[in-house]
Amino acid sequence: MYYEGIGRRKTATARVRLHSGGSGQLVVNGQPYKEYFRRDVDWNNVLMPLKLTRTEAQFDVSVLVEGGGITGQSEAVRMGISRALLKVDPEFRTLLRKAGILTRDAREKERKKPGLKRARKAPQYTKR
Repeated sequence: MYYEGIGRRKTATARVRLHSGGSGQLVVNGQPYKEYFRRDVDWNNVLMPLKLTRTEAQFDVSVLVEGGGITGQSEAVRMGISRALLKVDPEFRTLLRKAGILTRDAREKERKKPGLKRARKAPQYTKR
C-alpha cells in the first residue's frame, strides 16, 4: 500500500509515493536521493517533512521528478512528500502548515519584454 502526493515548484513537478512498512529508503528517479541531489541544502529540503512528522523510518519514498533545476526539484519533492503525509494522517496538517511546506510557491520566471535586456532591465541610457 502506498500514499501519493504531487508537488510543484517553478517548472519542476514531483510525483511522490510513500510505501508504508518501509525502512526509510528514499529514491529519486531511480537513484538514492544523496546521489541525485548533491547539496546539503537540497537534502534538508527533501527530508524536512519526514523529520517534522518523525516518520523517517516508517516509509520507503519513491519519487519521479522532472523539469526545472535541482533546487526547484528538491522543493517540489518536499511539497509532494508533505501532501502524501497528509493522506497518511490529517493531523500532520497544522505541523506542516506552520513550517510553510504545504503552500505552493507560485513565483516563476517573468518573460522577457521587447526592447529590454531581461524582463525589466532596460539598456543603459546614453546622452550622446
